[in-house]
Amino acid sequence: MRFQNLSDWLDWQTQLHPSSIELGLDRVAAVWRHLYPHPFPTTVVTVAGTNGKGSCVAMLEAILCAAGYRVGCYTSPHLLRYNERIRVDGEEASDAAICQAFGRIDQARGETSLTYFEFGTLAALDIFTRSELDIVVLEVGLGGRLDATNIINPDVALITSVALDHTDWLGDDLEQIALEKAGILRANRPAVSGCVNSPLSLLQYAAKLNTPLAVAGDDFGFEITGPGEWFWHNAEQHFENLPFPALAGSCQLQNAAAALQVISLLSDRMDVNHEAISQGLQNIELAGRFQVIPGPVELILDVAHNPAAAQGLADSLQNSPCQGRTLVLFAMLADKDVAAVVKILAPHVDGWFLATL
Repeated sequence: MRFQNLSDWLDWQTQLHPSSIELGLDRVAAVWRHLYPHPFPTTVVTVAGTNGKGSCVAMLEAILCAAGYRVGCYTSPHLLRYNERIRVDGEEASDAAICQAFGRIDQARGETSLTYFEFGTLAALDIFTRSELDIVVLEVGLGGRLDATNIINPDVALITSVALDHTDWLGDDLEQIALEKAGILRANRPAVSGCVNSPLSLLQYAAKLNTPLAVAGDDFGFEITGPGEWFWHNAEQHFENLPFPALAGSCQLQNAAAALQVISLLSDRMDVNHEAISQGLQNIELAGRFQVIPGPVELILDVAHNPAAAQGLADSLQNSPCQGRTLVLFAMLADKDVAAVVKILAPHVDGWFLATL
């Protein structure tokens, strides 16, 4: 094996490919077929979207684990440890398991160059294939159509939201971006749009593919029924007296509603009852989504990095009034819409502290 520890593997991967991002499926699909020529062995849910992907993945994982299923989850990026990206049954993959997967990918690729993200995606899929799972939930890294996760055909596809972000790669208007995210849809396989107002290009692409698309507000919905309680429904099912998700933020019920529609579409192969849904919603853990750390000075950590996410953060700040000052430690990559994000947050901020990475 080329390296014996995870940090050496990751350092090498950052140098392997001439660019950090290269969208396209040919190289990564060829390596995967060489390693595993047979179809992927388990049920797959693929989750794309501008905002809400991580929350929906965490909800699906928590609910399905509470229902007794063995769940694999692939997410990105990580906050503290690379291992966060690959989870089996709620546990992060070990350094040893990831290194062994990297070794198999390295051997299978031959002379094919892979990006850091492609290497990690293939390693996650390799670990999942060997883990005898009931279901795998894949979070798209960028876009959908040309993202490395899209080499696997999902049994259910979920598009959480469409907003302006990564415009250099995905296009500079919502219809173009939606079409890139719609690339995870498959003909005659069910899909979910969690968008409050689904872009026309997404609806048209689903119709062209003959993809049964369940749309938020039309085919499923939710209502708040009391303090900390809500009701979810579609044409076939409903769940009453559900607890709010254990993730703060004004968008989380919308995310939860979309996740429950996915659960409903899986009901022919996976039995998930009210108790598992309630338990899962209460057990979700996800850092950086209006994450409150109590103390003499309360800290709120949030990864919002585009105008739509900033609006959600601003709404949450307005709903959580502070008796003192609100000070923001702020850093953002140069390719983001910094001015729009600052403008949205500014009415809720008393002072800014700017930082680099």
